[in-house]
Amino acid sequence: MTAENIARAIEQLRELLGDRLSTGSSVRELHSHDEAYTPAVLPDAVAFPENTAEVSAIMKICSAQRCPVVAYGVGTSLEGHVVPVNGGLTLDTSRMNRVLTVFDSDMNAVVQPGVTRTQLNEELRATGLMFTVDPGADATMGGMAATRASGTNTVRYGTMRENVLALEVVLADGRIIRTGSRARKSASGYDLTHLFIGSEGTLGIITELTVRLVGQPDTISAATCAFPSVKDAVDSVIMAIQMGIPMARIELLDEMQMKGMNIYNPDMLMPEKPHLFLEFHGTEAGVAEQVDMFNSVAQEFGASEFKHASRTEDRNRLWKARHNAFYAGKALRQGAEGVVTDCCVPISVLSDCIDRARELIDQSGLLAPIVGHVGDGNFHLLILVEPGNEEEMQRAATLSSAINRTALEFGGTVTGEHGIGSGKRKYMSQEHGDAYELMATLKSSMDPLDILNPGKVVSVTAA
Repeated sequence: MTAENIARAIEQLRELLGDRLSTGSSVRELHSHDEAYTPAVLPDAVAFPENTAEVSAIMKICSAQRCPVVAYGVGTSLEGHVVPVNGGLTLDTSRMNRVLTVFDSDMNAVVQPGVTRTQLNEELRATGLMFTVDPGADATMGGMAATRASGTNTVRYGTMRENVLALEVVLADGRIIRTGSRARKSASGYDLTHLFIGSEGTLGIITELTVRLVGQPDTISAATCAFPSVKDAVDSVIMAIQMGIPMARIELLDEMQMKGMNIYNPDMLMPEKPHLFLEFHGTEAGVAEQVDMFNSVAQEFGASEFKHASRTEDRNRLWKARHNAFYAGKALRQGAEGVVTDCCVPISVLSDCIDRARELIDQSGLLAPIVGHVGDGNFHLLILVEPGNEEEMQRAATLSSAINRTALEFGGTVTGEHGIGSGKRKYMSQEHGDAYELMATLKSSMDPLDILNPGKVVSVTAA
């Protein structure tokens, strides 16, 4: 990967793409970072392909010149996934943004990688179907598959892993392959679809996805309730899940996060206690039953302020506040930057892990509100630091590292949904042991020149 190689690749790419290859400073700056705390790095150029054939041609050129290639959706990732640490080419999929086919009867759709989740659901509105994975940000489908995204609906509908049936992928050498099919199941060969889901652009460039759809529920109701402690909130969820109450969303916000919510949303003041935000889907009678059943469970664990909302505008207001939790957390310390991290543990030990996390937060001397997808055992810290304060940033890094190692001690993982990128690669060997070496072997066999998003997920030596 030399400057001369990259320059030759850019020259050939300009012949292929014309003005859809940019070396302008503003475009390169836009593609130099995501929403993580990792330092920005400028790509040498940004390509805007419009179809799979162009992606294939781009990869053939870059492979021949050993030019690094980083796929880019909208840049909402949180662990430096799209930062081009070795320069080279950023491949922006924003022009590959068509919903190709919706198969109503089969309840699936074929989309290009630049389609965003809200765009897909807008196009599905008249069909009575919906795509369920909701990571909060309006991310692209390609990016969501590449990072194995999940979010607030996961407890009922699953992650991207459960909601992608098939892929079209361009490999490092430009070959185009298809994995999976529109059939609901298959026992045919290796499961290559799920090999690429969560690979963060290190094994291939996703150029088409076939995704599962579900029917839009007849009735939706949301609810909130406060608890004396995080443990009480989590224990109520465990009991509700064991009882088979099919909740669509179960979100935990600790008392520090609720304080920030009240500052950021002064029109919806709530007690500064641990809260659950919930949503129920089904028929009118079914949802009413779910709400009543969960309310009864919650009361056993000291819940108060139980409120539910069926009107669309009330539900949207509630979930808008939840999706803005990042900004609400930042409201706790004006002008602060937020270092975001996540981990995931078995739900049976979630409250113990959060208690340990809060001890570590107190020891750090930093503010760090907690939000969690409690039905999955996944929780997030927003560590607040003063911009430019290197001592605080170091304390934040130390705290984040301690949280990750705590999650492993509790039998969990260092990331439930944010992914590895470059930010969490140092924990991979501890989490996966010898399996991590197998990941490197797979990477080396599929991308021997290490040009696909180098420096992410695994460490390999290029051939």
